[in-house]
Amino acid sequence: MSTPPFNTVAWFEIATDDPEGAQRFYGELFGWSFETDKEPAGEGMDYRMITYPGVEGVKGGLYGTKGEFPGHGIFTVVVADVAATCEEVERLGGKTQFKMIGNAQGPDFAYLRDTSGNLFGIFAPSA
Repeated sequence: MSTPPFNTVAWFEIATDDPEGAQRFYGELFGWSFETDKEPAGEGMDYRMITYPGVEGVKGGLYGTKGEFPGHGIFTVVVADVAATCEEVERLGGKTQFKMIGNAQGPDFAYLRDTSGNLFGIFAPSA
């Protein structure tokens, strides 16, 4: 799979404490397919890759939070440098909600809030 151009929406994520229900809902509503990640980002983590008809490759993920993280539906933008982008977000008046730099189990990523408080994500492709 090729890396999408920087600064474009490249992924979406749905997080819920009811992954079975969300999988059933989105599967029936949009015809999406789900496959459990064979190498999840953390021990015991429930993360399912989402594909949909007519489009090649995985386009998103369904995260089973087990009630440990708020439910959300967010878009994620691919960037060249997560740390630098977090700094720019702060400079522009947004906030860094959470960031993972030097993530041995996956790409660097962060959850951010824009100046209106909306949650979105960024990630940098793994080397």
